[in-house]
Amino acid sequence: MPSIDLTGKVAVVTGSGRGLGLAYAHALAAHGAFVVVNDVDETVAEQAVKSIAEAGGTAVAEVVPVGTTEAAERLVNRAVEEFGRLDILVTNAGILRDKVLWKMTDDDFDAVITTHLKGTFTCARAAAVRMREQGEGGTLILVGSPAGQRGNFGQTNYAAAKAGIAAFARTWSMELGRANITVNAIVPVAATAMTETIPAFAPYIEAMRNGEPLPDFLRKGEGFGTPEDCAALVPFLASEAARGITGQAIGIGGDKVALWSHPQEIKTAYADGGWTPDTLADAFPTSVGAELQTVGIPAPKFPEA
Repeated sequence: MPSIDLTGKVAVVTGSGRGLGLAYAHALAAHGAFVVVNDVDETVAEQAVKSIAEAGGTAVAEVVPVGTTEAAERLVNRAVEEFGRLDILVTNAGILRDKVLWKMTDDDFDAVITTHLKGTFTCARAAAVRMREQGEGGTLILVGSPAGQRGNFGQTNYAAAKAGIAAFARTWSMELGRANITVNAIVPVAATAMTETIPAFAPYIEAMRNGEPLPDFLRKGEGFGTPEDCAALVPFLASEAARGITGQAIGIGGDKVALWSHPQEIKTAYADGGWTPDTLADAFPTSVGAELQTVGIPAPKFPEA
């Protein structure tokens, strides 16, 4: 494989002031890209830019909440004004408003959909316009989640948004293929402020912060590691080594990388002349319903005490 060299490339990473987004921004800068860091908190954004500069990279900050067309255009314009072009977009910005269905308010739902789903749409649209004008291709990396692949209790809004983002990747890979713009969704799993709220993970994350390595059953068995573990996928997908990869959902975490399948029919049955409710009731349990699919993110498997 060729070495990953992004020298001269320009990237926008939304929600990159901390956590996974900051790890993505650092990884891109470490491989030569100029980076526009985005966050809603000016202090956090400037600290991220400083940390990238101290590591030898180049970055600027654009403080704006994603979701609107105006915000998306500000991010793209900042990249062009500072560095002359745009080659890479990573749509990482997100928030959580977790509640079960019967307790979730319109505001809870709308806030998450606006940031994750509409924010991904508006930023990708603005980036695609610029990349098509440049005529030299580009890379869209959309950040998904296991919740969007399988659903997750208490995350109606988040799971719906992340499922939509995976659908964006498949759709836009077709629409932007002729422009040599690749589009992929990544599905990261890492120790973050969100996963630390899961009681089973909390002691391992705390131990990691105290300098202890995560055990193999987490890094390999669960594909669970640090944000930096997940970040490796971003410069790879932005590089020439991944020019032939598009329309995919790729998971990464710990020591594990995985390709998620697209939804597809797994079992079929037929009835001459079509189905009635009664014939469905008779045939379904022993035909297409014989092995119903599971839902939810599988519970982590911890060693027995």
